Amino acid sequence: MHDHAPGIRGAGNRRLLAVSLSITGAVMVVQIIGSVLSGSLALLADAAHMLTDAAALVIALIASSVALRPANDRRTFGYQRAEVLGALVNAVILIVLAVWVAVEGVLRLTTAQIEVAGPTMLVVADIGLCANAVSMWLLSRAQRHSINVRGAYLEVMGDLLGSVAVIVAATIILTTGWMPADALASLLIAVMIVPRAVGLLREVASVLSESVPAGMRVETIREHILTTPGVREVHDVHVWQLTRGAPVFTAHVVVDDDTTTGEVLTRLQTCLAEHFDVEHSTFQLEPAGHTDPDAHV
Repeated sequence: MHDHAPGIRGAGNRRLLAVSLSITGAVMVVQIIGSVLSGSLALLADAAHMLTDAAALVIALIASSVALRPANDRRTFGYQRAEVLGALVNAVILIVLAVWVAVEGVLRLTTAQIEVAGPTMLVVADIGLCANAVSMWLLSRAQRHSINVRGAYLEVMGDLLGSVAVIVAATIILTTGWMPADALASLLIAVMIVPRAVGLLREVASVLSESVPAGMRVETIREHILTTPGVREVHDVHVWQLTRGAPVFTAHVVVDDDTTTGEVLTRLQTCLAEHFDVEHSTFQLEPAGHTDPDAHV
């Protein structure tokens, strides 16, 4: 119940991130070549997005490796917060990318139109779509438990949607010859990036401010604790998370005088683990009538 190490989960996340990085790097090279050959700004924007994703995945890999380091006397919870810092860097990169793509798209729309080779643009976009779909599938399960992997997952999702936008623009150019579709696809990619970046920043802020994890209600946890045999009262309840999927819980619990504290502690920790997926819970058991010297704080 008191193990803070990310263990096997962190090692598995590193492997997934490494595979996704390989796929992203390969597709990025293909898109850069395709952009040069076709003259497509949308492909270049998507390639830049891929480049940013590759850098973000490297950051995520480094953060994941650091998070595997065990706890010590100076950092008693270990290094799992490194995942959160990695996600913060990812979010900032996404915002910078969105601004760059938007500026380039507007410049393309307000200047003389450049001829775009629709067939090349379409083939490269199809390759990107398939590769991003594979990366999303690889990261889909792990992103539910790691904010760091979630950042990488959201960026790959943006790449996939960007590939769809490029495919639509290429189809329009092939069927109608309307070249502004390429610049409009670039602006659409920029618009899709912003909500993901803001959402990731919001989640990072929630973790760093030690807010209660999403979907977890303190009132419900308190009710479960009060139904435990031998428990009279619960106070000073605190719930936060070290990173996504790593909640931490502490509370002061008043127990009956004739209660075996070991049995109550086992019941309480089992309740938190089974009903709320809290692997680390700490309880201060107090006898009835106990006065907390810090109760006024």
